[in-house]
Amino acid sequence: MVRMAAATFESLNPSTGEVIETFPRSTAADVDRAVAIARAAWEEWRLVPAPERGNILFRFAQLLEQRKPELSDLMTREMGKVKAEAGGDVQEAIDMSYYMGGEGRRLFGHTTPSELRDKFMMSVRMPVGVVGAITPWNFPIAIPAWKLTPALVCGNTVVLKPAEDTPLLAQRFVELLYEAGLPEGVVQIVHGFGEEAGDALVRHPDVPVITFTGSRETGVLVTKNAADELKHVHLELGGKNGIIVMDDADVDLAVEGILWSAFGTAGQRCTAASRVIVHRAVYEELQRKLVAGAEKMRIGAPWEDDTQIGPVINETAVEKIHSYTEIGKSEGAKLLTGGERVEGHGFYYRPTVFADVDAQMRIAQEEIFGPTTALIPVDSFEEAVYAANSVKYGLSSSIFTRDVNKAFKAMRDLQTGITYINAGTTGAEVHLPFGGMKQTGNGHREAGQAALDVFTEWKSVYVDYSGKLQRAQIDNVEQPVSDT
Repeated sequence: MVRMAAATFESLNPSTGEVIETFPRSTAADVDRAVAIARAAWEEWRLVPAPERGNILFRFAQLLEQRKPELSDLMTREMGKVKAEAGGDVQEAIDMSYYMGGEGRRLFGHTTPSELRDKFMMSVRMPVGVVGAITPWNFPIAIPAWKLTPALVCGNTVVLKPAEDTPLLAQRFVELLYEAGLPEGVVQIVHGFGEEAGDALVRHPDVPVITFTGSRETGVLVTKNAADELKHVHLELGGKNGIIVMDDADVDLAVEGILWSAFGTAGQRCTAASRVIVHRAVYEELQRKLVAGAEKMRIGAPWEDDTQIGPVINETAVEKIHSYTEIGKSEGAKLLTGGERVEGHGFYYRPTVFADVDAQMRIAQEEIFGPTTALIPVDSFEEAVYAANSVKYGLSSSIFTRDVNKAFKAMRDLQTGITYINAGTTGAEVHLPFGGMKQTGNGHREAGQAALDVFTEWKSVYVDYSGKLQRAQIDNVEQPVSDT
């Protein structure tokens, strides 16, 4: 990992605006060098037995466990997550690394009977080559683990371009991989901005796989720029996630789930609950309790134990979030609480709740990526499902109900890749696929065994031990000789 760029940029503490560290602003030439190193390393890495690749990931997971307090503290300062959430972010990386380390002794293919005698058939997974991984700032340890650990266990090498807001956490992540025994060159890191280093990585002819997590708009651009090389492109994009609260719900439980899902990480999650679709029978009660809960949440320095809401990532984020507050008011939604930044140092915004929101308002359709949620009243289960499905995204959904029939219908009818029953819209575990429908992505998944499909090609192998040429799909049945 050689820092080659002449230009630099600064990583800031979002709580104070202070500079944490200065990093190289990588150029296309830096990306070329990183890809060349990773491409050369792939020739040997792909031949390392998969169980040994998995053992390196086990050692990496152990190092993450040992350094969890240090990494969590750094995350509170570079990204702004509160302490408990920062620890959870690191724990996800630990869990994913152990899980994918285990894949080193699986990576299952298939065997199946041949239609011919004395012939054996199987399918196996093959590594693809150099993976270009472009990761966001909101899960600065977990998401690199989601992408790099399956890529590595499958035998690929990686060039990582982390978000410019959290470069130090990404640097620590890669350093720990090498400390765990990763051979030199297998993972390269390039810092900087999407329009420079990111675009060069996406377009590079020696990078056959791109895995990207970010906005829908950037995902579309990544797809277009990768198209000329027919690259494998995995996209994990936006969400506009809804929690349905039915008339038979445990309202207190629902409020607890909404507060966590809407305002955890200051709403900066692709799975954040920015819509709450509420049956009118419990609408007033839920509204009252939710506002009370939001106003009690402590905003403060994320490294302090009792802080519940930390800063958003930067000034641009504050401005975007507040612009949607103004949009909501102009659309006729009722602002119940919040709707303003916290004065003083740092990039803080108060938890914001809108009521009487129509499902087609912009604040109910567009991703805000901040601590804002919109209450949408409905009169029936059918109307609730319709409202939940009325957005272009399809990542996560939730329903609070005691009716098992409604729960199962919701599992069937909600158009999302993840559905929770009697829980909020966040909390995915590493051994199930993670991803969404519609414009949340392009059909691929992270986590679980589904992640392996992003980073491998299937190869079908046929072994004929008959000692003669046998032809499949040929009509070998002798036809009767005609008398005429």
